[in-house]
Amino acid sequence: MAKRGPRWYFNFRSPYSWLAHRDMVDRHGDVADTVEWIPYWDPDPRSEELLAGEGGAFLYTPMSREKHFYVLTDVRRLAADRGMTVSWPVDRDPVWEVSHLAYYLAEDRGVGRRYVDLVYRARFQEGRNISDPEVIAEVAGRIGLDPAAAAAAADDPGLRARSTASLMSAYRDGVFGPPFLIAGREKFWGLDRLDRFADAVRDKAPARPDTDAPVPAGALSATASGDLGHAGGCG
Repeated sequence: MAKRGPRWYFNFRSPYSWLAHRDMVDRHGDVADTVEWIPYWDPDPRSEELLAGEGGAFLYTPMSREKHFYVLTDVRRLAADRGMTVSWPVDRDPVWEVSHLAYYLAEDRGVGRRYVDLVYRARFQEGRNISDPEVIAEVAGRIGLDPAAAAAAADDPGLRARSTASLMSAYRDGVFGPPFLIAGREKFWGLDRLDRFADAVRDKAPARPDTDAPVPAGALSATASGDLGHAGGCG
């Protein structure tokens, strides 16, 4: 099997993935140009069936209610640090394939990164419903794609096959939440790991597990929740 290069799994649902994208583009543009961009999302029943048929699964545990409320405050702070204001969307019966599968059409036309930027902007800065095919059609039209094809991407068998391959890639890489970044054998989860990932990609410094760093006394604590992840890598 050929050795894979650095890659990052982005997700249009996660506000931390949105912020990681912003930081990647604004602060680590050279890295953004180098890595493989792979969409990753909560699969609908059809995608789950296709994924299971390939021997894969979606490795994600929903966050607790308490963590969800924390995220709302945390993301506002982080966005403000970047000079942005969050306009929270209301997700009613979301179908994430609508936005994520249309990415492949943009990628094929060489405007994948522009598409990602506009979808994130629509969702987190304009508060729009990116599960609405009309919203995706509008985004597609702005970057020269066929609006009708983009709106119907979730119903395209060929794009479903490509999306299954993306979800299988995530399964094989052990991706359990966005944003998730991989450089060589090193894996980085969360917004606050982006700089370390960038260093690993540039090979300016050895990529070491975070456990190498000393842990201050009292920094670890038990929690009653089954969700042990940090907020910067979820959503």
